Amino acid sequence: MGYKSKVMMLAAISVAAGACGATSSTAQTSAKSKFVGCLVTDTGGINDRSFNASAWAGMQQAAAQGHFTVRYLQSPSSSDYASNIADFVAQKCGIIVTVGFDMGPATQAAATSHPKQKFAIVDFGFSKTYANVDTLQYQTNQDGFLGGYLAAAMSKSGVVGTFGGLDIPTVTIYMDGFVAGVRYYDLKNHAHVKALGWVPATHRAAGSFAGTGLFTGSFTNENDGKLAATSLMQQGADVIFPVAGPVGLGAAAAVQQANNGTVMEWVDTDGCISAPQYCPIFLTSVTKGITVSVKGAVEAAANGTFRGGSYVGTLANGGVTLAPFHDFNSKVPASLKATLASLKAGIIAGKISVDPNSYPAS
Repeated sequence: MGYKSKVMMLAAISVAAGACGATSSTAQTSAKSKFVGCLVTDTGGINDRSFNASAWAGMQQAAAQGHFTVRYLQSPSSSDYASNIADFVAQKCGIIVTVGFDMGPATQAAATSHPKQKFAIVDFGFSKTYANVDTLQYQTNQDGFLGGYLAAAMSKSGVVGTFGGLDIPTVTIYMDGFVAGVRYYDLKNHAHVKALGWVPATHRAAGSFAGTGLFTGSFTNENDGKLAATSLMQQGADVIFPVAGPVGLGAAAAVQQANNGTVMEWVDTDGCISAPQYCPIFLTSVTKGITVSVKGAVEAAANGTFRGGSYVGTLANGGVTLAPFHDFNSKVPASLKATLASLKAGIIAGKISVDPNSYPAS
């Protein structure tokens, strides 16, 4: 087993420190409640400016309202998942939230072995329903589609690009939607914008996001993000969408350093809030409501209303969405904003497909 981070705790009264500021290891549980919410990160860590940080923010918000304590354990490697979960089971946490697709097997094993322990898992769904597990999933190909259309419309070079951290469904679903949006833009505008970094498989099972693409192999090595972004820029991409957690920070650094007019779309969270130093190059962010859904699961466990099952975030329920344009608000034409709103309505109504294979490749 790799190095295990010290358990970190945050009392409800100190929640204002924010998702990246949890440093106390001595805070005590509020006298109003003995409930403790516990979170296990994946290898990206608590300060990944992405899905781990978003999940922790949801824990903090729940704690602030419910006056209880939340804790987290970081997982430097995948070998830490099972042992970190086991540690929290032994501590009798009111709910254990696990973050990331790769934590599915460890979470399932623990939930099966401890049927009275409540769990929630971000970005994973099981083939069967467990009464003690709330799976939190997100149809990010829907807002990924909007991000792809926006990227194609704003590109000056006629080339956009994406890359992933790991080749897993919760990454490729984003990339799938992004490419679908680019292809739809081409179809509707008689254009030929090229999307680099992801080629969806032409024949695949329903609900699959199989294909071939550009992946760095991790969510942690920022230098790999720099290399991926540099490669895409060298091929002409002037809008880049990394789906790679902290690795995307390396991409942002490369784009900022290049200073050649290339812009980015951030992933999971609003990048102008989670990584404000790069806001000047963030056209938008393709987000999912991890914070809200985790908060809801933790509150349900604390209030005694928890039920196992599956939450799916969509454009319709606000579980996935494009973030504000921030510094680019005046640069995105009003007509394009109106088109994006229309596309969103069409996707919600089921009139517009977010499957890239519904449209011809450029």
